[in-house]
Formats: sequence, C-alpha cells, structure tokens
Amino acid sequence: MSAISPDNQGLRLAVRYAVLVLIAIIFVFPLVFMVMSSLKPDQQLLADTSSLRAFLPVGDVGLNNYTAAFERAPIGLFVFNSVLVTGLTVALCLLVCSMAGFAFVYLNWRGRDVILSVILATLIVPFETIAIPLLLLVSKLPWIGWEGVTIGWLNSYRVQIIPWIADALTIFLFVQYFKGLPRELIEAARAEGATWFQIYWRVVMPLSGPVLATAAILKFLVMYNQYLWPLIVVQQEQYRPVMVGLQYFFQLNIAWGEVMAYLTMITVPVLAFYLALQRAFIASIASTGVKG
Repeated sequence: MSAISPDNQGLRLAVRYAVLVLIAIIFVFPLVFMVMSSLKPDQQLLADTSSLRAFLPVGDVGLNNYTAAFERAPIGLFVFNSVLVTGLTVALCLLVCSMAGFAFVYLNWRGRDVILSVILATLIVPFETIAIPLLLLVSKLPWIGWEGVTIGWLNSYRVQIIPWIADALTIFLFVQYFKGLPRELIEAARAEGATWFQIYWRVVMPLSGPVLATAAILKFLVMYNQYLWPLIVVQQEQYRPVMVGLQYFFQLNIAWGEVMAYLTMITVPVLAFYLALQRAFIASIASTGVKG
C-alpha cells in the first residue's frame, strides 16, 4: 500500500478542523446570543434577532438588565440554594452509587442480579408518575433537627436533596466501569488481608476518576436544572433554586433583557463546574478501563 502523501494528510487535517470548528460554532451560538442579548434593551434585542447583530455587541449596550434583574429577584439567594443543593446531592450520590456499584460487581450475595435489574428498570419510569406519591410521602416523614422532631420535609433543603442521592443511571455507570477494572487488583488486595471497604476506598476509587467525573457532570446538570420537584415542594422564597426563580421574570410584563441577564448569571456555575472537571471528563470518553 502506498503511503499517504503530505498534501493529502494536510487536506484531511484541514477538513477535520473545519468540521470541529463548525460544530463548536453551532454549540456556542446560543451562549453568545444569550450574553449579547443580556446587554441590550428589549426593543433593540427584539429588533436584532432577525440579523447577525443579535450575536454582536452593537447598539445601546450596557449592564442595566443585570441591575434590574437583581432588583426584581434575589438572584444571589437562588444561585446559592441551587449550588448548595446540587453540590451536596452530587457528593452524596457519588458516594452512595459507587458503593452500590462496588457491591453489585465484587460482592456475591443472593438476589444481586435481580435487584440490579429492578433498579435499572426504573429508568423507564417517568418522574411525573411518582411525583405525587413522593410528595405525599415526604410531607408525612419525620425529621430530627435543632428544633426537635418535626413532621414533613416541605420547604427545606433536605426535601430537594435526600430523594435524589441515588439513581439508576449513576449506579449503572459505576457498575459498568468497575467491571472493566482488573480482577487481579482485587484478588491481590484480598490476599494482603484488606477488607472490602479498604479495597473500595483505597484500590477501586483512586482508579475511578473518569467515571466519577462523568457521573458528577450528569448529576450536576440534572439537579441544577430541576424545576418541577422544587416547584411542588418549596413555597418559601428562601429555599427556591434558580429554575423556580425564573418565574419572577414572567410575571406581568416580560422584560426579555432581564431574562437573558438572569440566564447568563445562572449559567456561570454550570460552566465553572464543567471546566473544573473537563480534563477528567475527556479522559472518561477516551478511556475503556484500566488495562491489566
């Protein structure tokens, strides 16, 4: 077979980069439109949507929409609530689901495969079918806090966190990843007298960076974008997350510039979280497990 000429290699590389740049532009355009629109008054914003001016900082631009958005809604409180709820849920979910995945892969116990199948079957159950039963449940559950024993979890952080600290998709990700780890590592650790928890914490988890990053990003997006469940269980403003706070901007007259400013501000934590885990996330895509 003849070797590929340098000219052909350069052409293929140019085409590849052109396709990647085109894909990047398609994904970035909505973000650019959102940021540029947040800097413009409503009349100019609506007028510019019919041309490329919508993606450019032209005309009467400024930060007035951001100031007005803060006056209309307690944005800092909403962002804090979402970051707190999402951060705690992601941390607890990674711990619980990774331990569950470890138990399903490495421990032999009766009914293991049946229970895993039942858990995975819940993926096809839409949340809307269990929302009302779950609401009735959390409204009657007791809670021990600083004020003593109280009944009901409504209007609290716990009602937004505890029901979501485990889910079938995250367990499935850990199960599939753990199956790809070399069994020799586990057998060697057992031969050295390590307990199962020591194997989980000191052997398996240090090798699970890619799946941890993947699961964390997917869980972060789900929790940060939650709307229906917080809308049902939270009526007090002090516990509302960012997506429920969006309704403040659709009351009476809609100020689209303020809406864009609000969306820009609540997007920042998502981008920051992704960029923090970007390297591990990319590694999770390229990795197929640890080779023995």
